[in-house]
Amino acid sequence: MKVVLISTYELGRQPFGLASPAAWLREAGAHVTCLDLSRSPLHEAAVRAADLVAFYVPMHTATRLAANIALRVRQMNPGAHLCFYGLYAVVNETYLRDLGADTILGGEYEQGLLTLVKRLDAAPKDDRSPVSALDSNSASRCTQPEPLISTERQQFRVPDRDGLPGLERYARVDVGIGEPRITGYTEASRGCKYFCRHCPIVPVYQGRFRIVQREVVLQDVRQQVAAGASHITFGDPDFFNGPGHSLAIVEALHREYPSLTYDVTIKVEHLLKYAHYLSTLRDTGCILVTSAAEAIDDRVLQILDKRHTRADFVRAVELLRRVGLNLAPTFVTFTPWTTVEGYFELLSFLAETELIQNVAPIQLAIRLLIPAGSKLLELDEVRKLIGPFNDKKLSYEWKHSDPRVEELYQQARFVVSYTPPVRKARWQAFLQVWNLARATAGKPCHYESDPLPPRATVPYLNESWFC
Repeated sequence: MKVVLISTYELGRQPFGLASPAAWLREAGAHVTCLDLSRSPLHEAAVRAADLVAFYVPMHTATRLAANIALRVRQMNPGAHLCFYGLYAVVNETYLRDLGADTILGGEYEQGLLTLVKRLDAAPKDDRSPVSALDSNSASRCTQPEPLISTERQQFRVPDRDGLPGLERYARVDVGIGEPRITGYTEASRGCKYFCRHCPIVPVYQGRFRIVQREVVLQDVRQQVAAGASHITFGDPDFFNGPGHSLAIVEALHREYPSLTYDVTIKVEHLLKYAHYLSTLRDTGCILVTSAAEAIDDRVLQILDKRHTRADFVRAVELLRRVGLNLAPTFVTFTPWTTVEGYFELLSFLAETELIQNVAPIQLAIRLLIPAGSKLLELDEVRKLIGPFNDKKLSYEWKHSDPRVEELYQQARFVVSYTPPVRKARWQAFLQVWNLARATAGKPCHYESDPLPPRATVPYLNESWFC
């Protein structure tokens, strides 16, 4: 059985979503080719020879890119079985089926891919791609024996990174001293216990989270350190969903690699709840904590069901500074409830709290996405303001009631889209957006002059990213 696993985009990281299933499938005897199209061109010979082509779609951007490539793949190899797996596969099932997808897998996808490969291997070759024999509008093409969503516990294998571009070709962490550090990526858990309404994890995991066994994580980090990594990004949606599991891993890694650094993602609520664990993160090599602040407007936070307030976020900022950990907050800056004044208030807040250098420029122009299956659709207020689902954009369209906000969004997006991923560019982008917001507001701000340049050096990933 010849399998091609394809990743189109994963934030400049070597894709765990290829390496993990590759280990499962190779163990079962499949010939697996991993293609990361963010770093290498499509391997046409491998695609033409494949029995199964599977696209990893963990993000919105990755799914849109994969949709375009899937059409090429179907033309190159009409007989191949086409699969999409990852967070955005299930919520976009109808659209992906219309593109020719035979199998859709969400949640814990490794077991589903393994079952699919075994099923295809046992079937006559002519029966491996049911879509090719069906009318594109036939409902029968939606049947598959593998569950669309699985959150069953799995016994993971150590990811097999053979065939992927070397870590030196991916984004690195710049800590402001010397050369940026070669960065590896792994996952200690998946899913999430919480139900933030805008989060793509919620429709798939429904409040569940699943761990990757400790020794598997350790072995994965070891092989990446051997490949040159001196920093590791933990891609868990929330590193403190299971703090006992997570802390045991970083404590073991620190004993083995005292100079290894890492970064994690932790929600504001957990930063406060588990404040007593933050010193352990610091002492074991953590240099950056990403946290989805999303807004400083309590009404917006309530709509998104973030389970924290503006005051909570301020406390988290102060707490991390006392402990000595760098914070990288993320925001959904443009929502139907954003006002021009509120946007400028956010910029002023970042200046006052000296967070300008902590915030990636793209965060100043993030627009609320409402994908299929979003819990936001449960709100009458949201259903009334959205337009039809846009297949091309893979989201429900909405337009702000204030045209000034729409114009400000377009202008801010233009600025950040052309901001290079270098340290000084963060400050320059912020000032450009600051001036745009001040001009749009049409009134003097409470600052008599522009905010001062940041003094602190904050680690950051040296590649721009999109959600």
